[in-house]
Amino acid sequence: MAGDARERNGGEQPIADEAALSARLERLGEELAHAKPSRQRENNTAQRSDPSAIARGFRLSTELVAGVLVGAAIGWLIDHWLRISPWGMIVFLLLGFAAGVLNVMRAAGVGHDYTATPPDSKQ
Repeated sequence: MAGDARERNGGEQPIADEAALSARLERLGEELAHAKPSRQRENNTAQRSDPSAIARGFRLSTELVAGVLVGAAIGWLIDHWLRISPWGMIVFLLLGFAAGVLNVMRAAGVGHDYTATPPDSKQ
């Protein structure tokens, strides 16, 4: 393709184009060399995990699982004590799930803070 252009124009025009192209490539290479270190720093910070975020995730998942397990245990005990199987397990498993979700919301800081004073009270 470049050979076709040289044959038509006598061979002088493509040499100037090649010089311009090589100059552009050199500029591009220099710009990439300057941009690479900052990109590598960004990638390194993104790949490292934040230990506090992992700890928070474990805490939230533990809150949910603990609520469900405690609800299931209470339901199982009530089923054996009152001999009403499986209703105690069903009810308390659902209550345990709801309590687990509520604990996760509180730990994550989502929702209302019920321990605070009501908005209409005067201090």
